[in-house]
Amino acid sequence: MGKHKYRLDTDSLQIVKQKNSFKDNIYKGIRFLATGLFFAALILAFAYTFFESPKEKILKRELAQYELQFDVLNDKVEQLEKVAQDLEERDDDIYRVIFEAEPVPDNMRRGGIGGADRYARLEGYHNSDIIKETAKEVDRLANKFYIQSKSFDEVFEMAKNKEKMLASLPAIQPVSNKSLKRISSYYGYRTDPFYKVRKLHEGIDFSAPTGTPIYAVGNGVVKSIRNSHRGYGKRMVIDHGYNYETTYAHLHEFKVKRGDTVKRGELIGTVGNTGKSTAPHLHYEVRKSGKALDPIYYFFNDITPEQFEKMIELSKRPSQSMD
Repeated sequence: MGKHKYRLDTDSLQIVKQKNSFKDNIYKGIRFLATGLFFAALILAFAYTFFESPKEKILKRELAQYELQFDVLNDKVEQLEKVAQDLEERDDDIYRVIFEAEPVPDNMRRGGIGGADRYARLEGYHNSDIIKETAKEVDRLANKFYIQSKSFDEVFEMAKNKEKMLASLPAIQPVSNKSLKRISSYYGYRTDPFYKVRKLHEGIDFSAPTGTPIYAVGNGVVKSIRNSHRGYGKRMVIDHGYNYETTYAHLHEFKVKRGDTVKRGELIGTVGNTGKSTAPHLHYEVRKSGKALDPIYYFFNDITPEQFEKMIELSKRPSQSMD
């Protein structure tokens, strides 16, 4: 059947072919185009809703690959985290112990990274949370290894200075005491001879006649010398470096002065009976980072294992201090 339209001509009473005007043709074309575009859009919307385009399939495969790579990366980060933890434990519990160094503070090892908007550039992506957390873990790990490298630099320097450090540590008794009979009071809670109460005795008392030589227990510098008629009386403090200090109290004479450099075994003074003292003796203390330690653990250069065991046994007996 033809596509032409016909109408009845009332004047001639004949069926004639209807002719469309240009305007009608324009409207018709527009209607046809609009209908085509509507159905095309409808088909595309349906296709994109229920079917994946080739480009979407490619992007989806790429995204799956990225997620797999992030999983692999996170596994490697976890492995490196274990390596870092092992290095930290060895550093604090072995290397730094050998060189008498304090462990690296935990707050330094676990320090934060950057500011609040450091990871802002990673926002707005698909799986941004995964990307941000991975970036944070990598940064934390990098910080751990940086701190550890600095610690190893410090340990390396200590290793180079090991001989100097060993010569500086308090390692002998400050008075001649081969028989161990001169120790009259050990470190620990003892009865105060004046107040008759138990209090912490922060050193060891060596009973000896006035004028008995006193020797430096390690290399160092005389930090202070004090003359007093109370407390520790005539007292000397030697700074050995490496956070160690030793104190010598109730002296009779000083053989060195403040600021002098002394060597282990060098004569530094003589035993006296000055200050709060019941009889001639030397009160001797070892401190590390300001904390008093039991001096008998620092006599390893001039006593045998058997003598050390005997000291431990004697130190457990109740006694009265001499100051």
